[in-house]
Amino acid sequence: GSDERKIHKSISVGADCIVYDLEDSVSLNKKGTARHMIIDALEHGKAEKAVRINAIGSGLELDDLNVILHSKRLQAIVIPKVQTAKDINFVSRMIDSVAIERERIKLIASVESALAIMNIREIATADPRLDALIFAAEDYCADLGLIRTPSRKEMVFARQSIVNAAAAYGLQSLDLVCVDYQNQDILREECAEGREFGFTGKQAIHPDQIPIIQEMFLPDPGDLSRAIKILEGYEHHKEKGVGAFSLDGKMIDMPVVKWAEKLISRAKAGGMDNPKLSTEASGIGTASSTKK
Repeated sequence: GSDERKIHKSISVGADCIVYDLEDSVSLNKKGTARHMIIDALEHGKAEKAVRINAIGSGLELDDLNVILHSKRLQAIVIPKVQTAKDINFVSRMIDSVAIERERIKLIASVESALAIMNIREIATADPRLDALIFAAEDYCADLGLIRTPSRKEMVFARQSIVNAAAAYGLQSLDLVCVDYQNQDILREECAEGREFGFTGKQAIHPDQIPIIQEMFLPDPGDLSRAIKILEGYEHHKEKGVGAFSLDGKMIDMPVVKWAEKLISRAKAGGMDNPKLSTEASGIGTASSTKK
């Protein structure tokens, strides 16, 4: 937030959302300068603009909010170190009291501690403005005294708890930062794992990470083709009053159809072209139980 070179470069990067930081990356004696630099940066560029404020209870959050909420271009606030719903409620009340464009501002909660995971349900349902949950891996590991490993197995419970809560309450879920920002293989591995877990996106700390993350979080073309075949098969059999059916030797029922609908929706949102498939050549058949 106080690095003029990085702020200027952020205007032209192709990220879906740019988050300007007032917290950890800004030294205490630069907070005031950073606030006003960020206010100016919010006026430029086409990407969604968000600001990460200082943690609630730090003594710095009020000054952050009293400055950034006067911007007409602010679209989201990242709240770090969220512990309970009260942290989110406080920021929402400040928006109501101070913001110029209060209707457009979304909230993003950063989950960074054991207590936050224990309170994940109340956090996820704290306020209608809440749009997403972020997993802050390094802070979480520090809070629990975990040993960070290349396998990331020590964080599976926390990551899947966040995905589950986000899916249950209609929020986005954003996976951990890849700190090995120069290693594209590790980034791709983390992205693939995050997608498998159910995360809807991933944080980036370097512009070079953005194209890979965007590519990896789009549906796999093979999965997209299968999803379209599933929906075609469903429509074909629905007209005949058939619920479950077989496709390429596998049974398809409503949970699988819902998966296909979500995947296609994600592909459309990401601008992917949907291949045209015909049900006549898709291996569709009516499901039946047979004895051998």
